[in-house]
Amino acid sequence: MSTGQTDRDPLDELDDEQCTAVCAPRGPVCVLAGAGTGKTRAITRRIAQLIRTGHVAPGQVLAVTFTARAAGEMRTRLRDLGIAGVQARTFHAAALRQLRYFWPQVVGDQPWPLLEHKLRLVGQAAQRAGAGAGADELRDFAGEIEWAKASLVTAADYPAAVAAARRATPVPAAQVAGVYAAYEELKNRNRMLDFDDLLLHTVAALEEHSAVAQEFRDRYRCFVVDEYQDVTPLQQRMLDAWLGARDDLTVVGDANQTIYSFAGATPRFLLEFTRRFPDAVTVRLHRDYRSTPQVVSLANRMISAAAGRPAGARLELTGQQPPGPRPSFAEHDDEPAEANAVAEAITELLRHGTPAAEIAVLYRVNAQSEAYERALDAQEIPFQVRGGERFFHRPEVRAAIRGLRAAATGYSPRPHTGGSATALSGTVRAVLARQGLTTQPPAGSAARSRWESLRALAELADDLADSTPDADLRRLVAELDARADAAHPPAVQGVTLASLHSAKGLEWDAVFLVGLVDGTLPIQYAEGDQAALEEERRLLYVGITRARRRLALSWALSRSERGRPRRRSRFLHGLVPQDDPPARLR
Repeated sequence: MSTGQTDRDPLDELDDEQCTAVCAPRGPVCVLAGAGTGKTRAITRRIAQLIRTGHVAPGQVLAVTFTARAAGEMRTRLRDLGIAGVQARTFHAAALRQLRYFWPQVVGDQPWPLLEHKLRLVGQAAQRAGAGAGADELRDFAGEIEWAKASLVTAADYPAAVAAARRATPVPAAQVAGVYAAYEELKNRNRMLDFDDLLLHTVAALEEHSAVAQEFRDRYRCFVVDEYQDVTPLQQRMLDAWLGARDDLTVVGDANQTIYSFAGATPRFLLEFTRRFPDAVTVRLHRDYRSTPQVVSLANRMISAAAGRPAGARLELTGQQPPGPRPSFAEHDDEPAEANAVAEAITELLRHGTPAAEIAVLYRVNAQSEAYERALDAQEIPFQVRGGERFFHRPEVRAAIRGLRAAATGYSPRPHTGGSATALSGTVRAVLARQGLTTQPPAGSAARSRWESLRALAELADDLADSTPDADLRRLVAELDARADAAHPPAVQGVTLASLHSAKGLEWDAVFLVGLVDGTLPIQYAEGDQAALEEERRLLYVGITRARRRLALSWALSRSERGRPRRRSRFLHGLVPQDDPPARLR
């Protein structure tokens, strides 16, 4: 059988640890791969080596990962090695392909169509369950249903499961369970599948039909799982169904980069791999080929302070790049000053030849982007917002401004004792309360994202009231309109603005980590939950390890000039050089 091989040796240009992973005998292999250590190179070379040495044919290999981009990268690298025929797919794409093939012999009729957008059906289920049906509520219900299915939790078991997981729910758990049960009933009645059903039904086909399992296992003999720290219990169950009694499995992951627990991901399967497979070969990739030793050192120091790190997460990176500048730390009086300083630093990088596409500004929540959009616009620096819309283009922001504009039509300040600033701030918060602004952040993730945008608008009103004591609601609306009109999307690729979650898997020459204050990173609602706090720390670790050469960390002591004081993130304790105090810009 031809494999389309070239003469390129899979062992070329590998370090000792990568070579150990590539040459490990057929069977269970666990690769603990730190950020920038060449994990994709190692696993694709391992696949090529197994094929070249005759252990497996290309068509017998199934490699799975979490994004289409990562799967495409694996296919490209295998093609460059002269290997054709390996299946490299996301979990869901692999399940869809298998389910379509096996459906006639398992069910017997035409495959049920895929429900691409579930919110309409969730809305119908919410009405049946007597629950709220607002856009944010429906997104939160959908998120809880997805978490439950990924965690192998039924509607009946949902209340007990969230209590055991100490998971905050957007509404009482019994109400979510009611919506979940109604959603499943409606979906099945309409003979449709959602994305999680692709995995659930594939698992059922393999577990309950021996002929299906045998045919599948005759086809695929060797399995590779990338980003194994992010698997959910449902994905692990599908992997177990694929394997059966076999153990020809290579997994690659880094427990220090687990940042999707809210969606059901758990590093437990990675950390317990050798308990399940006592004879497994374990390889630690620690040589970081992405970042300078200075960036790597900071990442090591930050993550080493994590509480309760299991042995499998104690992976200290060793930087392999030439030395670069030390990471910088900057403290500012307020957020506008921080954003302006970042924009000025980016201007200098551009002037000295760093391409705009090789620069990123990373923050914890999407609502933080507005200050940086404004500062970059002022410097005429092109940028793109990754994983979301520009601040003034977001639906909740546009709806809130419409509400403020309507209120401004008949606006007349009431008698008060606190001055015009107090009147304006109070009026704005009263209007935004009707849009969903509350004194405390809500529990649901969709509602919380909306809340963060509304709070940012309220804080913009506070800033205007502080700087212009006689400002009224009409003046605020005019100011917001002017900001929105100035926010024109760039025509060319530019600096990346992104949340830390959406930056996972990416890298840039220069990275600015901004807004590093307690209450934002770690996020306010992680307080009192040690597991949630440690996930926030890992999120900062992911941000640090995105930088190849230049890394700048900054925070502001208040939101605005006269705002409430804040303190820098607790995660920076012991990292800011004592003999080199942070820069201050006023």
